[in-house]
Amino acid sequence: MSICIRKIQAYEILDSRGHPTIAVALECDGGATGWAQTPAGASTGRHEAVELRDGDPNRYAGKGVLEAVHNVNSVIARALTGRKFTGLPELDASLIELDGAPDKSRLGANAILGVSCAAARAMANARREPLWRLLETQFGSLRDQARLPLPMVNILSGGLHAGSQIDFQDFLIVPHGCTTFAGAMECAVAVHRAARSLIIEAGFALTGVADEGGWAPRLPSNESALRLLTDAIARAGYKPGEQVSIAMDAAATHFYRNGLYRLATENRELSAAEIILELERWTRDYPVVSIEDGLAEDDWENWVRLTAELGARVQLIGDDLFTTAPGRLRDGVSRGAANSVLVKMNQIGTLTETFAVLRIARDAGYSAVVSARSGETEDSFLADLAIASGAGQIKVGSVTRSERLAKYNRLLEIEALQGLPFAGPSPLARWLRRA
Repeated sequence: MSICIRKIQAYEILDSRGHPTIAVALECDGGATGWAQTPAGASTGRHEAVELRDGDPNRYAGKGVLEAVHNVNSVIARALTGRKFTGLPELDASLIELDGAPDKSRLGANAILGVSCAAARAMANARREPLWRLLETQFGSLRDQARLPLPMVNILSGGLHAGSQIDFQDFLIVPHGCTTFAGAMECAVAVHRAARSLIIEAGFALTGVADEGGWAPRLPSNESALRLLTDAIARAGYKPGEQVSIAMDAAATHFYRNGLYRLATENRELSAAEIILELERWTRDYPVVSIEDGLAEDDWENWVRLTAELGARVQLIGDDLFTTAPGRLRDGVSRGAANSVLVKMNQIGTLTETFAVLRIARDAGYSAVVSARSGETEDSFLADLAIASGAGQIKVGSVTRSERLAKYNRLLEIEALQGLPFAGPSPLARWLRRA
């Protein structure tokens, strides 16, 4: 079934941090409509596709997106309106060609992604089928059967997501011992509540919730977050490491300076060798099953060393390292750096390129985690993408804030009404065997 675009309209909205972002509404011949809202990151890698901002200091502190909106309503609308496309890959190819820049800096990845996702929704509506099924049909799944992903849920935050109360950006749980997605969410809520109680009992200053809804306590060290989270899992009634494990997002690029890793809250500077030793000890002392961006985005030599040391023990995710870019992921695979990739649509700009990265990961034996951004909207598109990809893992944020719950609630809806199976521990099986 082809798609012929009748109308495209973009406009400016606000994301979860109160920063402008783009919404796109699209109408096809026959009356089917689709819409999309694009997310934005705070902890961004320098190799990401360009998120076009106006730069006008007198309007939203330079973060307005009116130029990107204009690009949709003028350049993209003129090029696509009235054209018939055989499917989303052909439409995305036209968008990529129209921009012409490898980093999408002419029209903006935020503008292009909004159109790509809105067109997908319109096509799904035209076919009267769930969005995840349309995406699976258009791009193919990593597995033979679509499945609900295992969530990686934010409980404690630091870094750029929480005013750098601690240096590491996020400490999350992975409820791999649950048999349903609904059970995994019940577990996450219980651990989130238990963590708050422990923070208060210990007398740590609770500064509120961070960008992604996790607690933002003022802790004495990064390791203390691991102790607190392990205790919270147990207090919630689960067995650490057996039913619920820990994932960390170091976002190490943001405390990397002149070849050293500067932990400002601990007044320490570590070499790459020293931080690798620290991470290795933590995987022995705590139920850590996944580490994201444990080293800086261009510290390739030490990423290879980290992978050789820890790759058999834990999932090592590249976010800033790969920025959902096919070329960087292929480079990492050839070097032996990391064993997993974080997949964020807006880092690359189209659905076609997003699925290309997922296929590269699959073919290389890397796991993949479909991820939201710290600046999110109420758009639940990511939930359907995670199902369609078959990746088996999703990272949305915590269990508070509506922009996070929109994705979780969409997954709960699909489980309840469409009966898809839950991935459970299978995406992490190779690392859980050591427990």
